[in-house]
Amino acid sequence: MKKSLFSILLALLLVGTFHQDTAAQALKVGYADPEIIITYMPEYQGVQQQMAVEYRTSQEALQALAEDFQERVDRYQKQQPLLTAERQAERENELAQLQNEIQTSAAAKDQELADRQDQLMAPLLQSVQDAIDAIAQEQGLDIVMRSPALLYVNTETVININVDIALRLGIEIDEEDSQSIN
Repeated sequence: MKKSLFSILLALLLVGTFHQDTAAQALKVGYADPEIIITYMPEYQGVQQQMAVEYRTSQEALQALAEDFQERVDRYQKQQPLLTAERQAERENELAQLQNEIQTSAAAKDQELADRQDQLMAPLLQSVQDAIDAIAQEQGLDIVMRSPALLYVNTETVININVDIALRLGIEIDEEDSQSIN
């Protein structure tokens, strides 16, 4: 009885292992690096230029606030010996409040710039994703992985689709970049 039970369990184990092996072999996997592809898109340069302009404008506005703050601090320091203790406390509170407003404004500007970059990059990311989806369907891929996350790739069983994506988008990418697995 024990021998037949052991045989049945062994058979089930072997069938299960065989089934897993064939399922794993049938899985088609591809990989791509959307960030590399985006850097070769002509639209990317436009996004970079637009962000540089917006960053410069933001920095100029913050610089003007910082200069105004420094002028007020200098004025206060010159007038400090002539001010009453009550008036000194008022001016120090005003300066602290202004400094806080500048810091808040800087953080808000940083967030605005990040949001703006996301907004400008969204169409590029969507174009790349659409190309990935189409290529994955055409080539019958089950999974497409992001290549910077890969530590090892068996090039006989896993397909690099960077060049295919670039061709679909009408761009050329450097051969070395297209093969990167970082």
